[in-house]
Amino acid sequence: MTTPTVNPEQLIPEKQGLRRDMKSRHLMMISVGGTIGTGLFLGSGQTIHQAGPFGAILAYAAGGLIMFLVLLCLAELAVAMPVAGSFQSYASRFISPAAGYTTGWLYWVNWALCIAADFTAAGMIMHNWFPQVDVYIWCAVFAVSLALLNLISVKAYGEAEFWFASVKVVAIIGFIIAGAGLIFGFTGNEGAIGLSNFQTGGEGLFPNGFYAVFLTMIGVVYSFQGAELVGIAAGECEEPGKHVPRVIRGISLRIVIFYVLAVTVLAGTIPWAEAGVQESPFATVFGRIGIPFAQHVMSFVVLTSALSAGNSALYACSRLLWSMAKEKQAPSWLGRLNSRGVPFYGVIFTLALACLSLLTEHYAADTVYLWLMSSTGLTGCLIWIIIAWCQISFRREYTRLGGSADQLAFRTPLYPLVPIVAAILNIGVIVSLYFDPSQQIVLYAGIPVLLLIYGSYYLFIGKKREGFATAGQAQAPAQGQPQAQAD
Repeated sequence: MTTPTVNPEQLIPEKQGLRRDMKSRHLMMISVGGTIGTGLFLGSGQTIHQAGPFGAILAYAAGGLIMFLVLLCLAELAVAMPVAGSFQSYASRFISPAAGYTTGWLYWVNWALCIAADFTAAGMIMHNWFPQVDVYIWCAVFAVSLALLNLISVKAYGEAEFWFASVKVVAIIGFIIAGAGLIFGFTGNEGAIGLSNFQTGGEGLFPNGFYAVFLTMIGVVYSFQGAELVGIAAGECEEPGKHVPRVIRGISLRIVIFYVLAVTVLAGTIPWAEAGVQESPFATVFGRIGIPFAQHVMSFVVLTSALSAGNSALYACSRLLWSMAKEKQAPSWLGRLNSRGVPFYGVIFTLALACLSLLTEHYAADTVYLWLMSSTGLTGCLIWIIIAWCQISFRREYTRLGGSADQLAFRTPLYPLVPIVAAILNIGVIVSLYFDPSQQIVLYAGIPVLLLIYGSYYLFIGKKREGFATAGQAQAPAQGQPQAQAD
């Protein structure tokens, strides 16, 4: 007896309008570029300072594991249903419309704040070069620049992001080689540093205790967020069934290697007590090598990295708003495209929230950066939990409709262990905020925002969708399509 085949188009129909002009190399670099940003180039210094050298390496290894588990869940979904709404659309279909609405708006807030963090980081670097110009002025300049870049065609955006991300990858590889040379005495004039910076006196492996490692996880997970952009970009990728599996298999290993090796070199070259976020630890290490202008060159790389990550975030936000508008979960005007197929109003609307980076006019830039980093870390963890949940619900729905897991082009291994562990680990990271007094405000503010977004669905969307759903259910038997889950 032949096993019936389930068409994923029946589960989540593709939304028409966006152009599939991205190639696999664009998809790869968008995901890598969105992940490798200020969390590594600036935030890693704070992690080393707080957790110590061994603690920082352990924290980033754990963060990479969490990211990898989430991507395994997303891979199955994105390969089966490559739509621009990605996990927002999945949540609407496989959890509930209210969950999809909350996921979409929460992710939008998450990345809009990430853009603000990237603007702030870039402004801090420019302020170091031009101290007479305030950080918030640079933030405004970058906002206008990224808006113009995102309003070009998606193919031009993908090409630009490919080269931006390439600069970061080359810089990290060069840093790992040069930093290792500094440790073993092949570069610089200091002689071999050796492993002296891994010695933390009588404090053991963790100078501030293992508890400090736990508290750094929110910033570490923030650093890895962005890898899931591959799910959104899949909606504009040529031949997604062919390219998405290969890209997702490759990015996890690349990202984890880059992060863990880079942090290991950082911890070996910078005393943990001197690391921070006022200056990139990467720039500090390059300055010690003795190459003329190396520190300024690395600062430029960090600047490019921040703007690249912000650029990817702006792309993701505008596409997400477009998808939600198509599902009547956002104002219809956010679903309008310009002549180049770009969601114009989605770009502008996102930048409005990203202007939180202008808070640097009133508050210290490093304080604003750390607050924004923790805020995006919180919402990012919530989104990763949703992705794991959606994967479990999708697999159940797929088999309920008569499909077999063997028919899926990409299957999450060790199901359901992988999504369950991914969800539990992300919950643990969120809980860590409660035990850090300086970050509790992020938790206390984040939970009410989550409840407010969820409640607004029933206030503004729920009743309108009830009538729409009733009409759709009446047509469903004639169309032969499965009925969507009720909220």
